[in-house]
Amino acid sequence: MSNAHIRKLFPGAVTSQGFYSFYHYMIEQNANHIFVIKGGPGVGKSSFMKKIGQSMLNRGYDIEYHCCSSDNGSIDGIVIPKLKIGLLDGTAPHIVDPKNPGAVDEIINLGEYWNEDMMKKSREEIISCNSKVTSYFQRAYFALKEATIALGEWKYYVSTYQDWSQINQLTLKIQKEIFKTIPYAHGKERHLFAWGHTPQGKTQFIDTLLNKTETLYIVQGQPGTGKSTFLSRIAERAVIYGLNIEYYHNTLNPEQLDLIILPDLKIALAIDCEPYVYTPDFKGRIIPLNFEKSLNTKELVKNCGDEVRDCRIRVNQHITRALKHSENAKATHDLLETYYVPAMNFSGVENKLKSVLEKILSYVEEDAIAVIKSEAKTKL
Repeated sequence: MSNAHIRKLFPGAVTSQGFYSFYHYMIEQNANHIFVIKGGPGVGKSSFMKKIGQSMLNRGYDIEYHCCSSDNGSIDGIVIPKLKIGLLDGTAPHIVDPKNPGAVDEIINLGEYWNEDMMKKSREEIISCNSKVTSYFQRAYFALKEATIALGEWKYYVSTYQDWSQINQLTLKIQKEIFKTIPYAHGKERHLFAWGHTPQGKTQFIDTLLNKTETLYIVQGQPGTGKSTFLSRIAERAVIYGLNIEYYHNTLNPEQLDLIILPDLKIALAIDCEPYVYTPDFKGRIIPLNFEKSLNTKELVKNCGDEVRDCRIRVNQHITRALKHSENAKATHDLLETYYVPAMNFSGVENKLKSVLEKILSYVEEDAIAVIKSEAKTKL
């Protein structure tokens, strides 16, 4: 049985700012090969990538599944980190433009395997479904904007009663604890999402991201206590030290952070807070940091208790409303797929999959040769 590991994350998200994309961070710039997969709904893009991923998992290669924020049963891409190979969905809204066509990037158009005459018969239905999907997502964006406003008000009340000098002292303490004697390097940054507003609800796969992490700081406290700013300051120090950093942005407001991972130090810091509560299933060392300890809760409740309760209700109501719109968009998208699936030549798609897998396996052979040569040099 393979010991390969799957990491799951979101390269894009339905946010208060609309659809927000970090697709250019899915795979590093010096990739060996990137397959950009085109084609309409129901043509088998996600299944195509999943089959490739499973085949490489069976061969012992770790895989990243880049999940779809519109349906967490679907994927927008897979990455094979060791081989520096990725397969990415290149259709709207996650447009991926080839940067090195022919040399690195290869476009696979699964639209070549559909019967256009059959699809033209459903032209009006397809146009109608696409219009409805767009409308449902726009409604979700509006709902999340409302949630952001309510959350901003909540933070305003809480921040007034936070002891920021204590938070600053805690930040300095943790920085000294994390950053000891570290050799300087030129680290890389990667920006993604750990959470998604999916039709199935608020969804996260954070535990899958921590397989190489030994220490996890859990940052707790209600909105407005300074958690995201704390993560940003830790990340800023990591940049100074030249460390690699994985930034996982907040799915409601992408300008803030939910999680950072410092792979060089095998350390991660994650926020556990409404409206995105994270309870880790983590086997390593967990260090809780409670930002409520420095909060004057008594005065907050006395002066702003009703307002905070109202904000909490509104935040959750608007997020629930957004999730409902996302669910409706998914149902309409599923209907859209029914017009494409009967028109597809899936045997042609399967043959294309085999040829892509053969090309990927050629890199496996190159990787094996490189390992042998490296081992031989070590022995000398």
